[in-house]
Amino acid sequence: MRADATASPWTLAASAASTVSDTPAFETADDVVLVEAARRGDATAFDHLVTRHRRAVYQVCYRFVHQHEDAADLTQDTFVRAWKSLANFRGEARFSTWIHRIAVNVSLNRVSLKTPVADTADFDLMADQHAPAPGQSLVDRERAAAVRAAVQSLPPRQRTALVLRTYHELSHQEVADIVGTSVGAVKANVFHALANLKKRLEGKV
Repeated sequence: MRADATASPWTLAASAASTVSDTPAFETADDVVLVEAARRGDATAFDHLVTRHRRAVYQVCYRFVHQHEDAADLTQDTFVRAWKSLANFRGEARFSTWIHRIAVNVSLNRVSLKTPVADTADFDLMADQHAPAPGQSLVDRERAAAVRAAVQSLPPRQRTALVLRTYHELSHQEVADIVGTSVGAVKANVFHALANLKKRLEGKV
């Protein structure tokens, strides 16, 4: 079976399930094996990749748009783009790095087109990084909103480096691989991002 580049991987997976004889092996297969099978047109293999990486991709998208529905849409868009671009994936980086890169790109594109609406999720990268409880004081909520707004106002490269490095706790090398730059550039972007946040939040938090 060959992949239809215009179809969703979830649709393809459903149609391919009955034709793939080694599906049980996919459950324990590593990403390399799954990617190779998916590149041959096996949508079920790709479905396992989706299941394995969907949560991490969603979290990356969410930190850019702060809305569940938008993040869910971006997550699906990320995997659809990955499915259509599998022929271009050469394995020079890990699949997780490649899919994160796509997620960052689609998220940045969405942010550039639409101003996200702040919700009650806390994006406080400088404090405890937990969502505000229902009984949280108005002051704390305003503080969280100020941090979210400050992070959103950062230049794209600084915001991306900060989100991946500080919130997702990826190494400088992992962030560099995802954004396609050097470790030195990532460190500089994180440094400038934190400096800019301090300036923008002065007197607000």
